[in-house]
Amino acid sequence: MFKKSIEQKIKKIVEEFFKKSSFEVSVEIGKIEDATLPVLIELEEPQVLIGESGKTLSCIQHILNKGLRKRFGDEKDFYVDLDINGYKKRKLDYLRELANTSADDVVFSKKEKELRPMSAYERRIVHIELKERTDVQTESVGQGLDRRIIVKLA
Repeated sequence: MFKKSIEQKIKKIVEEFFKKSSFEVSVEIGKIEDATLPVLIELEEPQVLIGESGKTLSCIQHILNKGLRKRFGDEKDFYVDLDINGYKKRKLDYLRELANTSADDVVFSKKEKELRPMSAYERRIVHIELKERTDVQTESVGQGLDRRIIVKLA
């Protein structure tokens, strides 16, 4: 289990990180689950920290994880999952809805559907969302930044 004192230290470090970056943020530490510690950030203008398709958010999360692992690695092995103004939750909800809507379209039209290119993380969410369905199957095709999912009848 994660010690409350470490959570408070992490919260303080995250607050200092953003303060030094001249961002006024509110930081909330969520409940650790499977060695993942949710860190929720709220601020007035989140677009700058989220970036295009969440790329800036991903980079900030990477930097924070590196620094925190260096600082607390001996005490506990963990991963910080940074979310800004609920962006990741909304993105997850959107991807799940896209997966199910696409699957329903495929079943109704009897034609496969090709989704837009996605990151590995986004494709994984779609594959997981549809893996329990017996009427459709998913397949990743393409290379690099053009990798996308095709949803087709099972």
